[in-house]
Amino acid sequence: MKLADLILGIETSCDETAAAVVESSRLIHSSIVSSQVHLHERFGGVVPEIASRAHVDLIVPVVAEALVSSGMEAEEIEAVAATTGPGLVGSLLVGVSAAKALATVWGVPFVEVNHLEAHLYASFLEDPDLQLPLVFLLVSGGHTLLVLMEEQGKYRLLGSTLDDAAGEAYDKVARYLGLGYPGGPAIDKLALEGDRTAFKYPRSLVQENPETLPDDRRFAFSFSGLKTAVVNHVRSNPDVATEDVVASFQEAVVDALLTKLKWALEYTGVETACLGGGVAANSRLRERFTETCASVGVKGCLPSRAMCTDNAAMVAAAGYWRLEKMGPSPLNVGVDPNLGLL
Repeated sequence: MKLADLILGIETSCDETAAAVVESSRLIHSSIVSSQVHLHERFGGVVPEIASRAHVDLIVPVVAEALVSSGMEAEEIEAVAATTGPGLVGSLLVGVSAAKALATVWGVPFVEVNHLEAHLYASFLEDPDLQLPLVFLLVSGGHTLLVLMEEQGKYRLLGSTLDDAAGEAYDKVARYLGLGYPGGPAIDKLALEGDRTAFKYPRSLVQENPETLPDDRRFAFSFSGLKTAVVNHVRSNPDVATEDVVASFQEAVVDALLTKLKWALEYTGVETACLGGGVAANSRLRERFTETCASVGVKGCLPSRAMCTDNAAMVAAAGYWRLEKMGPSPLNVGVDPNLGLL
């Protein structure tokens, strides 16, 4: 199918209402994100009902602002892409319903987009010359994945978490320590004051020789045991310095993530690695990612923090390529809160 150059992307998978206008999957004309953190922080996490109601209130003004900021007229939009999963079902329905309505009124294709796939395309928005294949480390509150991106739209899942996602572990540890929500930024900030070598917390499924692990666990992650170890340590030592705890916890998470990335790069032999997902905004992970890529001798692609967290520009970029390979999505397509990458 002929590519649609100008795409409106819509993202409402969790607690950000976002819309963006992107040209040819590369040029961002506008990217508007309205966060709901202030609505959820007193609950210590995202409340699905509150999130979906907020999306209903915000979706029209956010889309309108994206169009105005882009300098484009509605008649110039050639396709509308929206996240259909994974995510919170009520939140997803708001964005998808809005996208279908706009596509119908404007007489343009509607394109369903996988939220995980969209994170992969965030890197291309800021580095259009990225060469495939590449290994992608996707780290967020709901997912932790190592993906081999072989060509546009063709992926091989190398490994994922067996229990908690990395971002989920951050939030749970932060909640136990009373650091508030969201936990990731709170831990990242406090860790700067602590000693990351103070405590040796476990790095699950990380060994000196990856060959000693079964094939199905060589690139897998596990953070539940780490979270439990931190909680038990603090419970047994209530006077321990919180900044040392979070710095040591963070170092354990980063060690596990980047050890597996290094193994994946050596295993695949690819020459480019990308980092993405909300946790990719973490300062220590970004620092160590750059060091790891340099040590292995590969190009490291590190998107800006704005492109790591949920946004609609990445949805539009992914929609561009999905439209080329798969064509328009039917208007009766539903949402899937448990949608996987493959």
